[in-house]
Amino acid sequence: MTSVLHSIARRPLQASLFVALLGIAILGSFGPEVVRGQAQTDQEASKMLRHVVLFQFKPTSTPADVQRLVDAFRKLPSQIDVISDFEYGVNNSPEGLDGGLTHCFLLTFKSEADRAVYLPHPAHLAFVEILKPHLEKATVVDYWAAK
Repeated sequence: MTSVLHSIARRPLQASLFVALLGIAILGSFGPEVVRGQAQTDQEASKMLRHVVLFQFKPTSTPADVQRLVDAFRKLPSQIDVISDFEYGVNNSPEGLDGGLTHCFLLTFKSEADRAVYLPHPAHLAFVEILKPHLEKATVVDYWAAK
Protein backbone atom coordinates (compact mmCIF):
# COMPACT_ATOMS: atom_id res chain seq x y z
CA MET A 1 0.00 0.00 0.00
CA THR A 2 2.85 2.39 0.85
CA SER A 3 4.46 1.92 -2.59
CA VAL A 4 1.08 2.59 -4.26
CA LEU A 5 0.67 5.84 -2.28
CA HIS A 6 4.23 6.98 -3.10
CA SER A 7 3.66 6.20 -6.79
CA ILE A 8 0.34 8.09 -6.82
CA ALA A 9 1.77 11.06 -4.91
CA ARG A 10 4.24 11.63 -7.77
CA ARG A 11 1.42 11.85 -10.33
CA PRO A 12 -1.15 14.59 -9.48
CA LEU A 13 -3.85 13.38 -11.91
CA GLN A 14 -3.65 9.83 -10.60
CA ALA A 15 -3.68 11.17 -7.04
CA SER A 16 -6.87 13.10 -7.74
CA LEU A 17 -8.53 10.07 -9.29
CA PHE A 18 -7.44 7.88 -6.39
CA VAL A 19 -8.89 10.31 -3.84
CA ALA A 20 -12.15 10.58 -5.81
CA LEU A 21 -12.51 6.80 -6.08
CA LEU A 22 -11.67 6.38 -2.42
CA GLY A 23 -14.35 8.93 -1.51
CA ILE A 24 -16.93 7.15 -3.66
CA ALA A 25 -16.03 3.83 -2.06
CA ILE A 26 -16.35 5.29 1.43
CA LEU A 27 -19.69 6.98 0.69
CA GLY A 28 -20.96 3.82 -0.99
CA SER A 29 -20.40 1.88 2.22
CA PHE A 30 -23.08 4.03 3.89
CA GLY A 31 -26.77 3.77 3.06
CA PRO A 32 -28.35 6.52 0.95
CA GLU A 33 -30.10 7.93 4.00
CA VAL A 34 -26.75 8.64 5.66
CA VAL A 35 -25.33 10.25 2.51
CA ARG A 36 -28.43 12.49 2.32
CA GLY A 37 -28.03 13.31 6.00
CA GLN A 38 -31.48 11.93 6.84
CA ALA A 39 -30.90 8.82 8.87
CA GLN A 40 -34.04 6.71 8.94
CA THR A 41 -35.10 3.75 10.99
CA ASP A 42 -35.11 0.35 9.28
CA GLN A 43 -38.91 0.55 9.23
CA GLU A 44 -38.89 3.96 7.53
CA ALA A 45 -36.26 2.92 4.98
CA SER A 46 -38.24 -0.08 3.75
CA LYS A 47 -41.83 1.17 4.02
CA MET A 48 -43.94 4.20 3.26
CA LEU A 49 -46.00 6.08 5.84
CA ARG A 50 -49.63 6.35 4.74
CA HIS A 51 -51.89 9.13 6.03
CA VAL A 52 -55.56 8.32 5.37
CA VAL A 53 -58.05 11.16 5.75
CA LEU A 54 -61.81 10.52 5.53
CA PHE A 55 -64.41 13.30 5.48
CA GLN A 56 -68.13 13.66 5.85
CA PHE A 57 -69.34 17.08 4.79
CA LYS A 58 -72.24 18.98 6.37
CA PRO A 59 -75.62 18.59 4.65
CA THR A 60 -75.61 22.37 4.11
CA SER A 61 -72.46 22.18 1.97
CA THR A 62 -73.29 22.33 -1.71
CA PRO A 63 -71.63 20.12 -4.34
CA ALA A 64 -69.72 23.24 -5.44
CA ASP A 65 -68.47 23.76 -1.86
CA VAL A 66 -67.30 20.15 -1.67
CA GLN A 67 -65.58 20.40 -5.06
CA ARG A 68 -63.71 23.55 -3.95
CA LEU A 69 -62.48 21.65 -0.88
CA VAL A 70 -61.42 18.65 -2.94
CA ASP A 71 -59.56 20.95 -5.34
CA ALA A 72 -57.86 22.71 -2.42
CA PHE A 73 -56.75 19.40 -0.90
CA ARG A 74 -55.47 18.23 -4.31
CA LYS A 75 -53.20 21.31 -4.47
CA LEU A 76 -51.35 20.44 -1.25
CA PRO A 77 -48.76 18.13 -2.90
CA SER A 78 -47.64 21.01 -5.11
CA GLN A 79 -47.35 23.26 -2.06
CA ILE A 80 -45.74 20.84 0.41
CA ASP A 81 -42.78 18.96 -1.00
CA VAL A 82 -42.61 16.28 1.72
CA ILE A 83 -45.80 14.68 0.35
CA SER A 84 -44.37 11.74 -1.56
CA ASP A 85 -47.63 10.62 -3.16
CA PHE A 86 -51.29 11.60 -3.13
CA GLU A 87 -54.59 10.18 -4.29
CA TYR A 88 -58.23 10.66 -3.46
CA GLY A 89 -61.64 9.28 -4.25
CA VAL A 90 -65.32 9.30 -3.36
CA ASN A 91 -66.82 6.36 -1.50
CA ASN A 92 -68.76 3.93 -3.64
CA SER A 93 -68.85 0.91 -1.34
CA PRO A 94 -72.08 -1.10 -1.45
CA GLU A 95 -71.51 -2.40 2.11
CA GLY A 96 -73.01 0.57 3.92
CA LEU A 97 -70.22 0.65 6.51
CA ASP A 98 -68.88 4.12 5.73
CA GLY A 99 -70.51 5.82 8.72
CA GLY A 100 -71.37 8.79 6.52
CA LEU A 101 -67.78 9.36 5.39
CA THR A 102 -67.81 10.15 1.68
CA HIS A 103 -64.34 11.34 0.62
CA CYS A 104 -61.00 9.59 1.12
CA PHE A 105 -57.60 11.21 0.70
CA LEU A 106 -54.42 9.15 0.89
CA LEU A 107 -51.11 10.92 1.40
CA THR A 108 -47.79 9.11 1.49
CA PHE A 109 -44.71 10.24 3.38
CA LYS A 110 -41.24 8.74 3.41
CA SER A 111 -40.79 9.28 7.14
CA GLU A 112 -42.45 10.42 10.32
CA ALA A 113 -40.27 13.52 10.09
CA ASP A 114 -41.89 14.36 6.73
CA ARG A 115 -45.34 13.97 8.26
CA ALA A 116 -44.22 16.21 11.11
CA VAL A 117 -43.37 18.90 8.52
CA TYR A 118 -46.73 18.46 6.76
CA LEU A 119 -49.07 18.72 9.76
CA PRO A 120 -48.16 22.30 10.86
CA HIS A 121 -47.28 23.47 7.33
CA PRO A 122 -48.98 26.81 6.51
CA ALA A 123 -50.59 25.39 3.35
CA HIS A 124 -52.10 22.48 5.31
CA LEU A 125 -53.33 24.78 8.07
CA ALA A 126 -54.88 27.14 5.49
CA PHE A 127 -56.71 24.16 3.97
CA VAL A 128 -58.01 23.13 7.41
CA GLU A 129 -59.41 26.64 7.92
CA ILE A 130 -61.44 26.56 4.69
CA LEU A 131 -62.54 22.99 5.49
CA LYS A 132 -63.86 23.66 9.02
CA PRO A 133 -67.17 25.35 8.08
CA HIS A 134 -68.08 22.37 5.88
CA LEU A 135 -66.79 19.47 7.97
CA GLU A 136 -69.29 17.24 9.70
CA LYS A 137 -66.88 14.46 10.64
CA ALA A 138 -63.30 13.43 9.94
CA THR A 139 -61.31 10.28 10.59
CA VAL A 140 -57.55 10.05 10.19
CA VAL A 141 -55.52 6.85 10.24
CA ASP A 142 -51.76 6.65 9.76
CA TYR A 143 -49.89 3.41 9.17
CA TRP A 144 -46.65 2.02 7.80
CA ALA A 145 -47.54 0.26 4.54
CA ALA A 146 -46.57 -3.39 4.37
CA LYS A 147 -47.03 -6.02 1.69
